[in-house]
Order: sequence, then C-alpha cells, then structure tokens
Amino acid sequence: MNKLNVHALTTISLLIALMVLLSQVFGFETQLIKITFDFIPEVVMASLFGPFWTGVGASVADIIGNTLLGKAPFFIGFTLNAFIGGCVYGFFFYKKSVTLKNAFFCVLVNTLIISLFLTPLWLSIMYDIPFTDGKLWAVRLIKAVVMLPIQTSLIFFFGNAIPIRIIGKRFVS
Repeated sequence: MNKLNVHALTTISLLIALMVLLSQVFGFETQLIKITFDFIPEVVMASLFGPFWTGVGASVADIIGNTLLGKAPFFIGFTLNAFIGGCVYGFFFYKKSVTLKNAFFCVLVNTLIISLFLTPLWLSIMYDIPFTDGKLWAVRLIKAVVMLPIQTSLIFFFGNAIPIRIIGKRFVS
C-alpha cells in the first residue's frame, strides 16, 4: 500500500467525483439493474494507485453518490461490491498495460463476482425476491451479455488513450 501525497489525493478525489457523476447523473437505474460508465475513471485510478486505493475510492464514490444523488435505498452490500470491483480493477491494471485480453478478463471477473452473484444476492435480500427468481436473472444475464463487450472495448480504448504512465510518474515519491 503506497503512501499518498497531496497530488495523489487530489487526483483520487477528482476521479471519485467523475465516478459519482458517471454513476448517479449519467447512469441508468431501475430497481433491478444499473448501467453506468463509472468504470472508466475507476480503471484510471486502478492503473495509478493499485487495488487497495481503488477499492477505497470506489467505496467512497458509492457512499457519496448514494447519499447525495441516490435513487434507491442505501445498502452496504453495494458498497462492498464497489470495494471488490475496485480491487479487481487494481489487480488487472496496476503497473500493467491495458490490453484487450486483461480488459476482457477484468470485466469477466467483475461480471461473474459482482453482477451475477453479489448483486442478485443483495437485491434478493433488499426486496425480498427469491434468489432464484427468473425475472431477476433474465435482466442480470442480458445486462452481462450486452455490457461485457462494451465495457471491454471502452476500457481498452480509454486505457490506451489516456497517458496513464506519464500521469503516474507524478506520484512517485
């Protein structure tokens, strides 16, 4: 776990603000599904600061976003999802090139753990829906199939378009 300087904290704060905007303002949300593009600044954070700080930043973004602009009741399970997702992004992208292969596997791991296991579990607890309910799973599976190539492509594009290595040199003590 790296120590953070003022420049790093400022950058993390900016990325958290972008995550909140992309999730709560420009995202699409219903009771059972949420589609956002907050993973783009999360990948940048993961590339620069690693798994732990990305997990913390994603959790802070979730809490701030839900507190200020939330459309659904707060549930700590989704904050846990944010932390785990941030850690997964950090594992795949910290000090590594953003390749199509690692973008795909990162999205696949996040989809399997969060979208297809933890989120349905939290939704079933929150809304008293059986975990095996067909409507819950139909929506989750369709989202997973549609978003897997979209997220993979966007992560690959932005991960290579943003000069992450150059930006990252500012944080080396």
